[in-house]
Amino acid sequence: MSGTAKSLRAFLDASPLAALVEVAEAKGSTPREKGAWMLVSPERIFGTIGGGQLEFMAIDKARDMLAGAGAAPHPYPLPVPFDKLRTGRGGSPMLTPPSPRSRGEGTGEGQRDGERLLLDIPLGPEIGQCCGGRVEVSIRLADAAVRSMLLEQAEVEDARLPHVYLFGGGHVGHALTAAFALLPVRVIVVETRADALEGMPESVETRLTPVPEEMVRDASAGSAFVVLTHDHALDFLIVAEALKREDAAYVGMIGSKTKKATFRSWYLKTAGGSEADFARLVSPIGGDQVKDKRPAVIAALAAAEIMTALALSLSTGKHGPS
Repeated sequence: MSGTAKSLRAFLDASPLAALVEVAEAKGSTPREKGAWMLVSPERIFGTIGGGQLEFMAIDKARDMLAGAGAAPHPYPLPVPFDKLRTGRGGSPMLTPPSPRSRGEGTGEGQRDGERLLLDIPLGPEIGQCCGGRVEVSIRLADAAVRSMLLEQAEVEDARLPHVYLFGGGHVGHALTAAFALLPVRVIVVETRADALEGMPESVETRLTPVPEEMVRDASAGSAFVVLTHDHALDFLIVAEALKREDAAYVGMIGSKTKKATFRSWYLKTAGGSEADFARLVSPIGGDQVKDKRPAVIAALAAAEIMTALALSLSTGKHGPS
């Protein structure tokens, strides 16, 4: 078990009593789409339906449901709309109890549908949220069947995560693993040096091999390949192998314009590559508009670039940069 499923299992194990909050309908401009969900326990939450007053109201109602099922009241008050704050002496904000309407009555009091509570919430001045759309939220206790369903769903989603292969565990490789830690991808770091794989996040898979280009051949369709080893010649071999994969969502190589030009010459004259395939190579990774070469900055820019390529690949059914 990995990714979301692992985190979800930990939350459920620590939360014998919890409520499932789902976006049942989403019309117009809304923070999240239909099907988005979160879990609410008396002390914690897992996931999000978009934040803001919509989420605060849903959490409030979910904890009311949990209290009715035997859970202790939550010890901390939920935030209230900014227009419900009044200023005390010295300009410090003082909370006043939200009006019935701001707590959902009239717009979010809800109706019972069997064991579910349904909230119909307009995202407008009524709740201090200006998205303009309308959301129907369903709340129900997370019983054994619901928990099993959520875990099974999470495991399926984890299995479908796009793969990102990072060739090289140096400074930028480590920074990239940190950047990807919270993103919905499966990261595999490939190295020829055992010590370079030390200190990787638990969520990252590692592969120690003397022939890293073989990992390219075995990768699933739609994978992203990011090449940043300690050896330019090794970089070239891996990139040449990755460019053979017409189903790759992204092929990137760290380096300068000079390195890219050197690779192009070798690729076309020695490796049997074509201009069309070379054009698919992204180098330098993360673009060249920002000149900051610190590993964390490169990683942030490259992670955004790679996630964009993966999203385009999934949405269009096409692989590689457009």
